[in-house]
Amino acid sequence: MYTPINQWAEDDRPREKFLLKGKAALSDSELLAILIGSGTRNESAVQLCQRILAAANNNLNQLGKLSIKQLMEFKGIGEAKAISIAAALELGRRRRSEDAVEFDKITSSKAVFNIMQPIIGELLHEEFWVLFLNNSNKVIHKAQLSKGGITGTIVDTRIIFKTALEYNAISLILTHNHPSGKLLASDSDKDITRKLQLAGKQMEIMILDHVIITESSYYSFADEGIL
Repeated sequence: MYTPINQWAEDDRPREKFLLKGKAALSDSELLAILIGSGTRNESAVQLCQRILAAANNNLNQLGKLSIKQLMEFKGIGEAKAISIAAALELGRRRRSEDAVEFDKITSSKAVFNIMQPIIGELLHEEFWVLFLNNSNKVIHKAQLSKGGITGTIVDTRIIFKTALEYNAISLILTHNHPSGKLLASDSDKDITRKLQLAGKQMEIMILDHVIITESSYYSFADEGIL
């Protein structure tokens, strides 16, 4: 029985599922459904994409070889949708053909400073960032977690570890700037570090350091032995 996607449970709708559970949770047909946006009167976008994939033996490489004209032979796929599918698959092909990105390897607190000083070192307000590392201590992602006034900022523990899981991070380095230029860890800096350390232990994700950045220098919790 056909049920339009907008009547599905929210967790099962492709776009909502992408946001709630991450891209890896979606099937190929669900990802394609996001691209085409809608199905037909008798078939949801997901069902339509399941049919298209089945015709290509559920093989994305084979699907990528179909021409715009061949894609348009499927009922519900017009020129615009066919182009969207072909363009997405071409991007995937180009991504595979490019050299892997060489990530920055963290060997010391100075390496953290070199990465983050150009980003937050000269700001007039405080920002809290996290570096997400793989098992080789290479940065696989960095993200701003909060942005606040000159006196402080708010950090959401749940967002940090949700992001860590999305990127399969093994460890984290916390970092934020002090617009005042003072290289001292405040009580709130220490509290959030301890809080994240405790949460990380439960999830087997280590907090390697917390580095405070100023315009010309830095303060490392690990170097100071207070982590």
